[in-house]
Amino acid sequence: MHVSDISQDGPLWVYPPHSLDWQEQIIREFQIHPTIAQILISRGFTSFDQIHDFLYAKLPDLHNPALLSEMPQAVDRICLAIRNGENILIYGDNDVDGMTGTALLTEFFRDLGVSVFFYVSNRGTQRQTLIIEALEYALANACKLLITVDCGITAAVEVAKVAEKNVDVIITDHHEPTDTIPHCTATLNPKLVNSPYPNRDLTGVGVAFKLAHAITNRLSEEEGFSSKKIDLKQYLDLVALGTISDMGSLMDTENRILVRYGLRQLKKGKRIGLSKLLSVCGVDTGELTTFQVASKISPRLNSLGRIDDPRKGVQLLLVKNSDLAEKMALELDLNNIERQKIERTMSMDVDTTIAEQPHILDDRAIVMSSDKWHPGVIAIVSTRISKQYNRPTAMIAIDKGLGKGSIRSIREFPLLPVLKACSDILLNFGGHDMAAGLTLREEHLEEFKMRFIRSANQQLTLNDVQNKLLLDAEIAFQDLTFDFMESIKLLEPYGNENPQPILFAKVRQIWPPKIVGRHLKLYLVQGEEEHRVLEGVAIGQAELAPMLKKRNLDLEIAFTPQVNHNSSIHLLIKGIQITPPTPLSSGG
Repeated sequence: MHVSDISQDGPLWVYPPHSLDWQEQIIREFQIHPTIAQILISRGFTSFDQIHDFLYAKLPDLHNPALLSEMPQAVDRICLAIRNGENILIYGDNDVDGMTGTALLTEFFRDLGVSVFFYVSNRGTQRQTLIIEALEYALANACKLLITVDCGITAAVEVAKVAEKNVDVIITDHHEPTDTIPHCTATLNPKLVNSPYPNRDLTGVGVAFKLAHAITNRLSEEEGFSSKKIDLKQYLDLVALGTISDMGSLMDTENRILVRYGLRQLKKGKRIGLSKLLSVCGVDTGELTTFQVASKISPRLNSLGRIDDPRKGVQLLLVKNSDLAEKMALELDLNNIERQKIERTMSMDVDTTIAEQPHILDDRAIVMSSDKWHPGVIAIVSTRISKQYNRPTAMIAIDKGLGKGSIRSIREFPLLPVLKACSDILLNFGGHDMAAGLTLREEHLEEFKMRFIRSANQQLTLNDVQNKLLLDAEIAFQDLTFDFMESIKLLEPYGNENPQPILFAKVRQIWPPKIVGRHLKLYLVQGEEEHRVLEGVAIGQAELAPMLKKRNLDLEIAFTPQVNHNSSIHLLIKGIQITPPTPLSSGG
């Protein structure tokens, strides 16, 4: 049946592939609901082993940390530092991934009785060589060993300068390496060329956890050390927080294990700083989800790295005093409010520019810049614009002749090859294929803009930049039961590459919709079962009301089912299409 879009500007609905035979095999093997089996097919699973690992993998299924290249060298040097009573400096990036990894290794070494310091780079600094700041801090505190977290893989020149001062460096990072790998004691990165580590999607805090795991394994082999002294599970809350915040893939089995068990650890509320922060956010610790972490906790911690001092984030994660933790959490919340104000100002500027210059959307990439933007919020705005228009988007803040940029992309346009091709006009760059940062001189801005947009126009089709609504499975209302809502939790934790499933159904609107603020409440039935009316809420879509004012209107809806606070099932509607009436057949 042909189905028409309710709006010309709506996303393209992408229906899932079907394989009745494979679906039936999955149902028999795992004794799961047919809809869940279809979702697994939609997500690309092709074997029982893949499905089993995705659904049921446990902590013992984590990969051996020794599989990370140069892990033995890293552990050797750290154990030497422990035996010799050396001071160690943990140097982390200023986002949540870096903060959590820094807190993890700092707490881990403190638990071992090691003299450890930490340093987190400040985004507001005018210096381009941030590791040199860490070096100065290391020298001031007599640290002979510097361990990076979530950074360092592209800093070959800076690392060489650290080595000149007789400070050894161990790099732990997960960003894509450039052609020149820093020369140091050891480099731990799952993305190194020919790396045997199975999980390329490990985050910065994930690599830090692997290092702690490998050190624990080594120490447990030594006489006089009890591995019971260190419970690695206590650090999983930090791993979960960093992995979710850094958009680590939650299709990957290992990341799923780390986040699943990390959420359990978070729910225990033992990390007092996070407990106080959750309380300030109005989040029930016992009901914590990945969505709440991503929407409530991550932005508040990230705000420190964007407009304040990110070291405060590490301090909050490590604090033991309840009163101090509450004070820090409240301060962080206020800081986030200030960040939101700055972000809104920039967002309004960007939206106004696009509205006034619609030709910007004629290209298949967006590059914008201003000397009025705060460099700390460009990542947030570039993410929003990229999602809104489904285009690679670069936002560049200009200050004193220097441009700091944040880029977000779509899967069809990996960033790093494009940035490498522009390396002759960039001071530095780094990141992932989907998210990256750069620094360039203002005089090279237009050249970069021209090259970046030209690459996108050459590589991307109109279909690539069309917003899409990816559907997972069709479902009948009769199957939307509390048992189903419980069983679909098998697919958690949700996050990057494993979003909440979007289901679809053909329905009938039994009454006209109700406008609630900017939202639309719909009353829906299926077939002739008018006794069961399900309510659906279309967030921010009140403008559709005039087109939906008829009773008994046939629709196709895309939605995510939820159990609300009244313990009833309602539908969070992602898309609505009006089904044209079926023509009456002529009588014979």
